[in-house]
Amino acid sequence: MTSDDVLRLFADEKKVRAFAAVALGARGTAEVAERAGLSAKETLAALRRLQDREVVVSDDGGLAVAYDLFRDLARETAVSGEPPRDHGTGDERVEALLRTFVRDGRLVRLPAQWERKKLVLRHVAERSFEAGREYSEREVDDRLRAWCPEEGIDHVTLRRHLVDLHHLDRQDGVYRRSPEDTALLA
Repeated sequence: MTSDDVLRLFADEKKVRAFAAVALGARGTAEVAERAGLSAKETLAALRRLQDREVVVSDDGGLAVAYDLFRDLARETAVSGEPPRDHGTGDERVEALLRTFVRDGRLVRLPAQWERKKLVLRHVAERSFEAGREYSEREVDDRLRAWCPEEGIDHVTLRRHLVDLHHLDRQDGVYRRSPEDTALLA
């Protein structure tokens, strides 16, 4: 997780309120809901997202803030002083999306929202395959493995998505990125 991820996570008031309740000592879901003034459904959704991003963790006594994560992020930001990576699209909205799902040339995960998923997959295709060049299935798999995290998405799933979306054309075991599929568009 990067400091940008934390900023995006806390852009939602419900998540901020749930996080604040935990930071102020709420140890269980019902207590978080009461202190944050959220419904049970809103609380569960906010806590699930906070726990998915590992800013709130479960310990022996209930919920707790992952203070070590924040300390590590503060150190990384102070040491690197680098601005967020640019993926070269020229579109800030697309850049923000790619920063969320692509880090250090690897997919963190695929977005659940279909339109976002299409943009991320197009980015993978554009960065992995030269338009018009032919690739064997083995070459395609090797290039897509480089994008895959150790857990979660696999190269076969990526390949299937790229073919289904016509980012790659497949014919007789040969793959090709269409010359028309050359610009990352929203």
